[in-house]
Amino acid sequence: MRAHRTAAELDAWVATLDAPRDVGTVKAVIRRPVPGQREVLHVGHLDVTEGLVGDSWSTRATRHMPDGAPDPDMQLNVMHHGLVQFLAQDPERDELAGDQMYVDLDLSHDNLPAWSELHIGGPDGAVIVVTEVPHNGCGKFIARFGKDAMTFVNGPEGKPRRLRGLCAKVVRPGTVRPGDEVVVVRPPAPPSDHAAE
Repeated sequence: MRAHRTAAELDAWVATLDAPRDVGTVKAVIRRPVPGQREVLHVGHLDVTEGLVGDSWSTRATRHMPDGAPDPDMQLNVMHHGLVQFLAQDPERDELAGDQMYVDLDLSHDNLPAWSELHIGGPDGAVIVVTEVPHNGCGKFIARFGKDAMTFVNGPEGKPRRLRGLCAKVVRPGTVRPGDEVVVVRPPAPPSDHAAE
């Protein structure tokens, strides 16, 4: 078992981060049929109601909803693939982060403001939308990748870049595969104060 990445290693890694901003790539799709289990998929199916079909999101209670139902704004967790590779240090451990999709794309707040759309797999493919719900690391993340990693992704370097990932929901169903293009469509900018003058 390798030692977890240190704060110094993470600082050095982020200095090299150069993810695409407008057109990225799906690197992995991973389903969680029950807590603690992972299935790496060659093809995933995104559904407006179920999220990633066969994933346990739809059966997980949450405190975010008054009735404890799954939060639709947390259907999908999307993470930068390069970081999970760096933390895992072994392809067999990439899936341990617990996210359903890993992409090569700039996930930062600056690049993907809330309600940005990610069009996956071409003009007729699936569309997911970035929600406002933050995606934070948990105790399991510390156990798998270390306290330094948790501090880093939730700190001043990691938080603005959404290095722990982001929450999204499906707005158009479709299939997703490793290798699919991810095209960013940002929400319209709000009108400036001068526009009304």
